[in-house]
Amino acid sequence: MQQEMGVIATNKRELNLYYNPNSSVGMQTLAFVEASKFKVLAVDLTQTKVTGTQWAELAERLGKPIKALINTDHPDFIHAYGKNHDLESDDDWLKVLENNPKVVTQPILVHGDQALQVSNPAMVLEFLEKQ
Repeated sequence: MQQEMGVIATNKRELNLYYNPNSSVGMQTLAFVEASKFKVLAVDLTQTKVTGTQWAELAERLGKPIKALINTDHPDFIHAYGKNHDLESDDDWLKVLENNPKVVTQPILVHGDQALQVSNPAMVLEFLEKQ
């Protein structure tokens, strides 16, 4: 079976970072990757529309369900969907990400076919040492 090529373009000399500039972890992670030896493609989630297909691919690369990318305690999420939301399908979660990317839990760093959800910017150093 031939593997389908993903929609997120990557190469071995470049890091893709999906981040929210309003998050301290996002900005610290951006600083770490910009200080690395790699070229950086920084995707500011407040400025750039990430498609549902791209979100699904990021979740797959991380080995996580799509809903794991979303901070359901984020005030914007609670305002839009409530504490006791009834979102169940991946399509529901993808719509949340497409319409309100500020609720992404943490920055996502992609290098080649490897991906990391960054909860602590120091994780970036360990990730990059393995690359």
